[in-house]
Amino acid sequence: MEEKVVILAIESSCDETSAAVVVNGREVLSNVISSQIKIHKQFGGVVPEIASRKHIENIDRVVKDALLEAGVGFKDLDAVAVTYGPGLVGALLVGVSYAKSLAFGLGLPLIPVHHIEGHIAANYIQYPDLEPPFICLVVSGGHTNLVKINSYNDFDILGHTRDDAAGEAYDKVARSLNLPYPGGPKIDKISKEGDPNSVKFPRVMLEEGSYDFSFSGLKSSVLNHLNRCRLKGIEYKEADIAASFQQAVIDVLTEKAMRACSEYGINKLAACGGVSANSALRASLRAACEKKGIEFYVPELVLCTDNGAMIGSAAYYEYKAGCRTDMSLNAVPGLKLGERGY
Repeated sequence: MEEKVVILAIESSCDETSAAVVVNGREVLSNVISSQIKIHKQFGGVVPEIASRKHIENIDRVVKDALLEAGVGFKDLDAVAVTYGPGLVGALLVGVSYAKSLAFGLGLPLIPVHHIEGHIAANYIQYPDLEPPFICLVVSGGHTNLVKINSYNDFDILGHTRDDAAGEAYDKVARSLNLPYPGGPKIDKISKEGDPNSVKFPRVMLEEGSYDFSFSGLKSSVLNHLNRCRLKGIEYKEADIAASFQQAVIDVLTEKAMRACSEYGINKLAACGGVSANSALRASLRAACEKKGIEFYVPELVLCTDNGAMIGSAAYYEYKAGCRTDMSLNAVPGLKLGERGY
């Protein structure tokens, strides 16, 4: 019988304060999330210092609520896990400091978790039978990666973003279209009313065989098109611009993900990260997988955004591998996928 491992996980890398109680990496007893979207909306984006202050205000309540909802006490925990990077340094420090204090006071192991590895692990919660190997497309606000998952603790990074991540491009294009924060969901929504073939924006594939991504040129192409229309008084439909931009992003993501599955002979593709909540991207990946006989996995929407449950899932596999850290753990805001930093 498998040993029961109960982990309290804390996530505070950006503007969501979250805590979750997860058993054996797959069973979520609670996943409490306190979002700051309404606060940052008035500024058109996340203000780091405000985010940090709100984490300080919220974290104790969120952790207590997570324990209460899970029906467990401190004595029932086997470890404390926390996101230590990448993210906003002040925001990360709130979670790391709280987790260190808790682990020290309770005499429990402290498990450091890479935020992106947490996103990947969200699929283990959604699909209890999912096991490596599989290809994973990571698409979030600050990251776009294509990763070959060899085992729970071993993976190869096939490609990464060279400039703007997909989520960054979405946010910048949304601002140029005067859409409110957060821009990604707004573009997804109005794109349903637009023609994705109305404007031929570039599909940047980079060098032959490359799995890297570049969306800066696409973003600039959209901004230049809008400026040209505005300067010359040419009418345009915002929904058409949004849909055409979105289709250009999706075409690149889908093509590279499918090529990776084919090249490495893997018939399982997972997606994760905030942008994986995009309805058009999900539909494109699912259709492409069905056409090629590839199994497609993507978490439910609440597990696509930042949350403690995904950190608890990733932490379980780190725990099983013997990964621990001491009280010298610090926030690493620029932590890259594949790095440890402690």
